[in-house]
Amino acid sequence: MTAGLALPALTAAEAKPAGMAPRTLGKTGLKVTPLGFGGRGTSEPGVIARALDLGINFIDTGRMYQNNERMLGGVLKGRRKDVIIAGKTAAKTRQDALADLEASLRDLQTDYLDIWQLHGKVSPADVTDELLEALRAAKKSGQVRFVGITSHLNVPEMLADMLRRGVADAVLVGYNFTLRPEVTEAIRAARRKGMGIIAMKVLAGGFARIQNSAPRFEGSSDALVRTLRQDGAMAAAIRWALKNEAVDTSAVAMSDFDQVEDNVKAVSQPYSAGDEKLLRAKLAFLSPRYCRMCGACGGVCDKGVPVPDQLRFLTYAEGYRNFPLARQSFLELPESARRIRCSDCSSCGVQCPNGVEVRTRLIRAQELLARA
Repeated sequence: MTAGLALPALTAAEAKPAGMAPRTLGKTGLKVTPLGFGGRGTSEPGVIARALDLGINFIDTGRMYQNNERMLGGVLKGRRKDVIIAGKTAAKTRQDALADLEASLRDLQTDYLDIWQLHGKVSPADVTDELLEALRAAKKSGQVRFVGITSHLNVPEMLADMLRRGVADAVLVGYNFTLRPEVTEAIRAARRKGMGIIAMKVLAGGFARIQNSAPRFEGSSDALVRTLRQDGAMAAAIRWALKNEAVDTSAVAMSDFDQVEDNVKAVSQPYSAGDEKLLRAKLAFLSPRYCRMCGACGGVCDKGVPVPDQLRFLTYAEGYRNFPLARQSFLELPESARRIRCSDCSSCGVQCPNGVEVRTRLIRAQELLARA
């Protein structure tokens, strides 16, 4: 357990404050603030406007995020030239992907996207020649400036494949303090070759802003607050990710004004020994609960349960306190996956190398999200 909780040692270079000074997104030449805004995290236009006022210039959105693009379109009127927008499509065909792009441009009220990505790719086979043709066509038309993919799972494998194929200007990948060192190594290798790196899942499941929320998680809210709302833990998680010089920017979900203010303040401070201590304590709590999306389970159990997906949706409800998003995400799964109940199995075939109590957490997710 002690070895599993070890966090990367600080170096003098890494300990310098990240601040809001722009970084260059790979070979694209785009100047992006290290702290970026995950647009899906809020339904309040004013929260996004406040983030822009405080200097954040990178916003991540996507066609699959319901009305998020339309909301952003209103916020960005008169400010488009000052903002780098990354959009994405989950379409499976060239035709559907390009139709998504047209719809995104319409709702965002813009003529182009700075970055357009194929969303949720977990294996090289997911990035088909047909979808790559859609990326090339969109780039050639001038509707997008740069292209890439997003990946929650198998990040080292996906980065290596994108480098081999030479098709991604920038990638959005899961990256936080709970992940194994090989993820950091893969990110650095990709960045050295000019690929732009955007980090998501920086907060490792959230677990913030919960004191005034309905108790939709196991145990009492007071107990979870005492364990997770350690002073500065969320700020420490952001600083941990951004201290990696290979991370150009991030897509951090921020649902309210306080989170925007706190996160901007967080990046003005250097990652410290105190941050290290906080994150080690948090990691001890998260180990049996938080899916690292490492891909060791193959993404689907032998009964057909999309393990990382359902565990990720559970963090939306318990960690980010966003039950509607968790429920919506669960309902978007195929019916065959939604109707499986892990409580029907006497034991679980998935043995998580990171110590996640998979069966217990899946039962929790299904009880919470599958009910009518």
